[in-house]
Amino acid sequence: VQLQASGGGLVQAGGSLRLSCAASSRSYDTATMAWYRQAPGNKREWLASVTFGGDTSYADSMKDRFTISRDNDKNTVYLQMSHLKPEDTAVYYCWVQTVNLGGTVDTYWGQGTLVTVSS
Repeated sequence: VQLQASGGGLVQAGGSLRLSCAASSRSYDTATMAWYRQAPGNKREWLASVTFGGDTSYADSMKDRFTISRDNDKNTVYLQMSHLKPEDTAVYYCWVQTVNLGGTVDTYWGQGTLVTVSS
């Protein structure tokens, strides 16, 4: 399974960005999709998740500014980020959990997309 993330870039503080990540897995095998980020010198942190059915969950510090969504037809997950701050500067990674008909669970990481927020 390959994950292709896009949408990162340079944005001024207070601005918005929308990240996308398309998964090559079969849509009905793609159980949960999520976003993480890793800032320089920091551990990778979980931001938000969305299930196949559309149930979402967020890290407490993110839910006021970030919105996760997915399009099952396109097998793509999105992260809408608003009111960005310089401390949001990081590499953003998408993550996918697949469950096949046999019940085998696998997880995959995207290659990361860099978001830089200037002050």
